[in-house]
Order: sequence, then structure tokens, then C-alpha cells
Amino acid sequence: MHPKTSLALFCKVVDNYGDIGICWRLARQLEQEHGIAVTLWVDDLRSFQRICPAVSIDSEIQQINAVTVKHWRDQDSAFAAEEIADIVIEFFACDIPPGYIKAMSERTPHPVWFNLEGLSAETWVEGCHALSSPQPLSLTKYFFFPGFTSRTGGLLRESGLLQQREAFQQDPPAIAAFLGQFGVTPAEMAALKISLFCYPQAPVAELFAAWQANAKAITCLVPEGVANDAVQTFLGQTATAGASATRGALTMRVLPFVPQPDYDKLLWACDLNFVRGEDSFVRAQWAGKPFIWHIYPQDENLHHVKLNAFLQATTAKTASLIAFSLGWNAAAKDTIDWTDTWPQFEADLSKIANPSIDWQQQMLANGDLAFNLLKFAGTVKQESKQI
Repeated sequence: MHPKTSLALFCKVVDNYGDIGICWRLARQLEQEHGIAVTLWVDDLRSFQRICPAVSIDSEIQQINAVTVKHWRDQDSAFAAEEIADIVIEFFACDIPPGYIKAMSERTPHPVWFNLEGLSAETWVEGCHALSSPQPLSLTKYFFFPGFTSRTGGLLRESGLLQQREAFQQDPPAIAAFLGQFGVTPAEMAALKISLFCYPQAPVAELFAAWQANAKAITCLVPEGVANDAVQTFLGQTATAGASATRGALTMRVLPFVPQPDYDKLLWACDLNFVRGEDSFVRAQWAGKPFIWHIYPQDENLHHVKLNAFLQATTAKTASLIAFSLGWNAAAKDTIDWTDTWPQFEADLSKIANPSIDWQQQMLANGDLAFNLLKFAGTVKQESKQI
């Protein structure tokens, strides 16, 4: 019996939940679907616990869903060659410990070393995907880019995800029961249901004003801590989980942070999803519903380039979607009047939904990120044996 392939995944939490969200999904899929012995090194267990309640924030090492989770405390630890995994992934160039790298060089054979990069639709990604980079100590690092074309690593997607989504979306009692646990009433279920997940810079207060004046009732479901100032102002009370209020056409409910599978259900249950960063952005695409992406802000507005690249690439776009997306990300040339922009966008939601499914089919054809990564690692191992 061959020993399991081992993999170490290093994650530094920078974007609150996005970094660990991606790494946790990838770790689970590698173990559950591919039988990989995964060790997830993460520096912020408290953020991890928000999306995975099973995490103990006081444990140096723990087993969760057959994944070994280690608290990554510092850069000073020493390692032995026999501790090093067959495949090593640093998420988003997170500088794994020098002692681990030294032990990688002492291991025979050397592990396959990846820098798993951030997601972008920019065309240069295709040229950089899977490139090798010689490192000190005779090691080689490979840059692996998730992406939207066959010349990238594809998107993170578990086997059976779309079948689960379709079964849930075709089961109205299941949707009602899921949303009902958060206090959503039948009347709120019948309204336009919107999930809101964004960064603090989003023009949330202005959009809330447009929603209050909307011709159709809107139910907005927002996780605790998101857009906190604007939500509290709307509610007239502290925005803790369970708080709710109705003003004009808008009813708002504050939800607790939920485990990742339940967040997927939230996206599936809503008519429109506002998402941010990378993890929820990818999950919104698999939800098959219209969505607005709040991209992670970067210096010198570099994130606007990434936003425009995606808007040009996706099939699920209308003039109103582009205008709304640019305004939401402060990338529009002119000042946005949300009382005009929102009705135009709302009228186009049905036009956006079908192309969302077409886009999804294109993404499916690229294969999923975990499979593509392991396939590439296998190719590297074979080539190394032949040298």
C-alpha cells in the first residue's frame, strides 16, 4: 500500500476571511476528494473559527475534517527533512519559515513548491501561470494562478457542488427552512432577496437609501460586522446577529457568520449577491445568480484594472451591471446617483441571470483548481525523475 501524498499549505490571514476561506476549502477538497494528507498552517485561528466553528483557537495542532491544522506562530522554528511534505503551497507569497525551506532542500526528493497566486482575469496571468522560479538551496518554486481560461489553474470547485446547488434551489421548503432560521418571514421571502458582503469603502448608505425608495420590497441579509456603520444607522440599534428593521421598501436582517456550506446556501437562496475579495466572489459564480463584486482595494487603484478585466471577460454583463460595478468600486468616471442606477440594474437582473449560467459552463470546461494543481505537481515529479 502506497503512503498518502502529503501536502503542506501555508496561510497568512490578511483579508479577514478570504485567505483562510480559500485555503480551508482547498485543504478539505484535497483530503476528501483526492486522499491527500493535508497540513494547514494558519497564523490567525480566531478568523478561521468564524467560518469553521470546530476550530479551537487555543490548540497548537488539531484535526478538523481529517485535515491537520497547525497554528503558525512565527518564522523561527526548525524542521527536519522527514517533516517536509511532498507538495508545499504558500498562499499568495506568504513567506513560509526559513527553517522549513532549509529542510525542503535537505529532503530527497525535493518537494514540489507552489506559490498559489490571487485570482485575476488579466491576460498576463496566462503567460505567468505554471512558470518556474529557481530559488536558493537548489529549490524551484512554481507560480500557480487560478483563473478563468484553460491556460490557468481554473477555479476552486468541489465535486458535486452544482448538483447540490440545483437540488437546494429546486426545493422551496428547504430554502424557506434555511432562511427561516434567521427570522426571515414568508413576506420577506417573497421580496427581492439580497445578500450583502462588502468592504467598508462600499457606498452602502447611499444604496440603502435607494432601496428604501424602491417600488418593490427588498430583503437584505448582511453578516454581522459587515458595513457596520451604515447597517447600525439604518437599524437604529447595534448591528448584532438577529437585529432587524424595516424602513420603506427595505427590510434588513443581520445574520451571524455561518460555516462555509451555509454561506453557499445563502448565495443559492438569494436573488442577488454582493460579494467581496476572492473566496465569496468565486462562490457567487457557482451560485448561478447575478452578483456584484467588491474587489479588494489596492494602492494606486490597481484593483480597478482587475475589475475591468473581469467585466470585459464575463458573459454575464449588461451596461447597467458594468455601471453599477464601477460605481460600487469607486471606479466610475462620473458621480453615481444610486437612485437612478439601482432601478436600471434591477430591471436587468433577469438578463444577467442566464448569461451567468453560460459563464459557469465555460468555467466548468477549465477543470477545477485542486485537480489541476495536483496534475501539474505529478508532471513536475515525473520530469524530476527523468533528470
